[in-house]
Amino acid sequence: QVQLVESGGGSVQAGGSLRLSCAASLYTYNLYCMGWFRQAPGKEREGVATIASDDSTTYADSVKGRFTVSQDNANNTLYLQMNSLKPEDTAMYYCAAYKTLYCSGGNCGVRPCAMQLDDYKYWGQGTQVTVSS
Repeated sequence: QVQLVESGGGSVQAGGSLRLSCAASLYTYNLYCMGWFRQAPGKEREGVATIASDDSTTYADSVKGRFTVSQDNANNTLYLQMNSLKPEDTAMYYCAAYKTLYCSGGNCGVRPCAMQLDDYKYWGQGTQVTVSS
């Protein structure tokens, strides 16, 4: 059974930092695309950052230069370092994953790691981040 468990959320003042962690119980962790998403009250869930098995990353424009996504493949753990936090970063943050390896008709391939919300099959329960001004 796949489980994603986030931790590290909390309340900070604007300009502060937080580091989120996501412990993943995924068999063959390195075959998954891992992502961070967030959802503020009254808003749709949005992508924050993704990291592929080769450690290539993508970021939402709103967090570029402030957030850094990383992973520890040996321990199946995903991280999100958040610096220079702003009140608009306040949201529930979710860890998510989908398997990039696929096989069809005897042929196998690797899907790209992207920030398309519908691609993500596995989700954590979320951790709250609150940034006060």
